[in-house]
Amino acid sequence: MIQQTIRNSAMLVLIILMGTSVCAQRASIHGRVFDAANNEGLPFVNVVVSGTTTGTVTDETGNYHLTGLESGFIRLEASFIGYDDVISAEIEVSNLKPAYLDIEMERSNTQLDEVTVSASLFRKTEESPVSLKNIGISEIEGSPGANRDISKVIQSFAGVQSTPSFRNDIIIRGGGPAESRFFLDGVEVPNINHFATQGASGGPVGILNADLLREVNYYSGAFPANRGNALSGVFEFFQVDGNSEKLRAQAAVGASEISGTIDGPIGENTSYILSVRRSYLQFLFGILELPFLPTFNDFQFKVKTKLDRKNELTFTGLGAIDQFALNLDIDEPDAQQQYILASIPENEQWTYTVGAVYKHFGENGYQTIVASRNHLHNSAVKYLDNDDSSEANKTIDYVSEEIENKFRYENTIRSGHVKWNFGASVDFVTYTNSTEQKRYYPGGIQDINFDTDLNLVKWGLFGQASNKFLSDRLTLSLGIRMDANNYSSSMRSLFDQLSPRLSASYQLAPSWSLNFNTGRYFQLPPYTALGFKLNGELINKSNQLKYIQADHLIGGVEFRPRQNVVFSVEGFLKQYSDYPFSVKDSVSLANLGADFGVIGNEEVESVSKGRAYGAEFQTRIASSNKFNLNLSYTWVRSEFEDKNQQYFVSSWDSRHVLVLTATKKLKRNWQIGTRWRYVGGLPYTPYDLDRSTLVEAWNLNGGPYLNTGEWNTRRFDPFHQLDVRVDKTYYLNKITAKFYIDIQNLYNFENQDQDILVRQQDANGQFVTADNGTRYVLERVENTSGTVLPTIGIILQF
Repeated sequence: MIQQTIRNSAMLVLIILMGTSVCAQRASIHGRVFDAANNEGLPFVNVVVSGTTTGTVTDETGNYHLTGLESGFIRLEASFIGYDDVISAEIEVSNLKPAYLDIEMERSNTQLDEVTVSASLFRKTEESPVSLKNIGISEIEGSPGANRDISKVIQSFAGVQSTPSFRNDIIIRGGGPAESRFFLDGVEVPNINHFATQGASGGPVGILNADLLREVNYYSGAFPANRGNALSGVFEFFQVDGNSEKLRAQAAVGASEISGTIDGPIGENTSYILSVRRSYLQFLFGILELPFLPTFNDFQFKVKTKLDRKNELTFTGLGAIDQFALNLDIDEPDAQQQYILASIPENEQWTYTVGAVYKHFGENGYQTIVASRNHLHNSAVKYLDNDDSSEANKTIDYVSEEIENKFRYENTIRSGHVKWNFGASVDFVTYTNSTEQKRYYPGGIQDINFDTDLNLVKWGLFGQASNKFLSDRLTLSLGIRMDANNYSSSMRSLFDQLSPRLSASYQLAPSWSLNFNTGRYFQLPPYTALGFKLNGELINKSNQLKYIQADHLIGGVEFRPRQNVVFSVEGFLKQYSDYPFSVKDSVSLANLGADFGVIGNEEVESVSKGRAYGAEFQTRIASSNKFNLNLSYTWVRSEFEDKNQQYFVSSWDSRHVLVLTATKKLKRNWQIGTRWRYVGGLPYTPYDLDRSTLVEAWNLNGGPYLNTGEWNTRRFDPFHQLDVRVDKTYYLNKITAKFYIDIQNLYNFENQDQDILVRQQDANGQFVTADNGTRYVLERVENTSGTVLPTIGIILQF
């Protein structure tokens, strides 16, 4: 049936292509070049297609127009006396209709007789000269093994670890998956993955649609002061603007979903872009008799209006609806299917973020006001052996809501040679939780039955100043941030969360620079921990839960021999303190998060300390002949204290991460790419067989328990995988058609996971017990993962 569907789709596309005439590879792009500080158009700016001699000059109002271009991904270079040279973000041009790209330029401090450095494809900022990576749209679109999922693309970059599983957990420099923050066109988005782990960041599939993305800034350190509440990573996603001239549409079939995107003008000064997606995983999983049936839907939009020359307003939004059902129709499930069916609950989750960004330009700067609302609903229910005929069989009944109304004001100005950014934020939070669950601990059964309706206010102040010295060879940036909230006396004072940071970059030669950053960063513990109740009391409030603290020290050397080549080496050290520590399990929450469910819904204390340190190397080449290479190696150690204040390896101590990604553009719009990943074996915790065999303990958990007294004392073998992708694009008169084949794990590497424990059954299907029926007899089943996974993608642009 699937093969027939593919054949029918291919035939339909072939008919469309045969009925559409091919035209010469000629595309056009236009836009505006302006001063980044005051939005004034810049006349007589040289604008050139990067890597070519094709160019033009802006008119008196800063507008430019380029025609006769070859279809595909391009960048533009802009140069003008008194301003720093700029290389734009990537944009795709085609025969369908003109592309539109605005270019902003920063005033230069350099005098005409001083040595200047040409612009680079790989940008860095005054605030973050280290640990900042920029990801272009072609890397997102064509990354092998990623299937246009930005969360998987990120795993190719230095400092980012990946796991053998199919999840999108973002683990940076030995920090946990709950330590990153995400911003979409300046609006904070708490969740970017479907079926997200509440209290962390991961999930199996990304929500963000690559159709709307223009580029991504990824910070693994040196966070700017206006981006708070992060310990290991900050991600800024920038979206394209809708087409300003005519309606445009796109339809796509990907590895797990179908999608549609439309964009176009609304009046003279307003444009929009909107996408919707729906998965067909539940259909495929049902055919393959997998034990779970996931369904996801999502939407994403952006509306931008230019009120006048000095004012603009942008509305953006992102949302998802996820349903996770069990496949109870499998005949005679095998041991692995039994294990999954017995252990995971049925889950329903939905989330959305909507926001408005108003920007006003003055003479030497601009003010930004951001107002947004995000809402997460997460529910789960589980019955013993999936028998819902009686409420007595219910082992988990969980419903939770996280609602945030956020407001942020920023002022960015140039005063002389100094760049200032300062502002304030206030968030109004509502968190509810209704939990009915019994948990089995070594001391006995704990009855968790509570309802929480928590309201709190968070506020923050921030400021940062940057300047260049010594004929622009030395760049210094000093920032400070303070955050607080009214949850408890331990979090109420801004000065308790005083967060200074200092960055420095010294240009040794036109191609060489030394870079440095140090800073102290704070992050609020998850709402699940703030709202947890025990015996009707907010027990973690009584335990004086604090903000988590991380002190960073980063130094590196960077070599840029050409504008499209960069080599960098960085060393890093992170010192953690006040991390929430599980009272019952005696383990830091820093070790949790890379699994489905909820993190932090328990009694914790702010007593855990940790450290992560290492070094990373990265080479990036983006040549004019369309060859791209990204080679990264990270050596990392990650450790946290146990209940005896002794350091042990954390769950993210992979030690070695090596990733090589390369793509090559061939003739006739063919492209081939490959990615090879090597990740050192992660630590894991053996089972607590004494507790797991107890009938009452197993029945409450639906599976075995980990031996928290031997946390991370074992280690898996290293994991490695080869992904290959082939793309073909047809740029035609009335349609652009893209096809790709993406093969993950080409040489079929099988990763060895921890064995599965299942209850032994007799010939009649009854569970075998011992010790007068008080203990199950368990048996081990080998658990491997990894298989060749080919996918086909089709994208049609009208």
